[in-house]
Amino acid sequence: MAAQTKKKGARKYFKSVKSELKKVSWPNRKELQSYTMVVLVTCGLAALGIWLTDSIFGQVIKLLIK
Repeated sequence: MAAQTKKKGARKYFKSVKSELKKVSWPNRKELQSYTMVVLVTCGLAALGIWLTDSIFGQVIKLLIK
């Protein structure tokens, strides 16, 4: 009995997921490319900032150790 309830629950869940995904406004190719560029540039700037901060702190630590 519990197995049938789980099957019905899972079926209902996936039907509702499918229903919700139909409501999603998916980006077109041009939007997707621009969003991807924004993400890549943001990640690159974040990586650069972390690298610079790490380098500065590394030099400060070297000076303090000497």
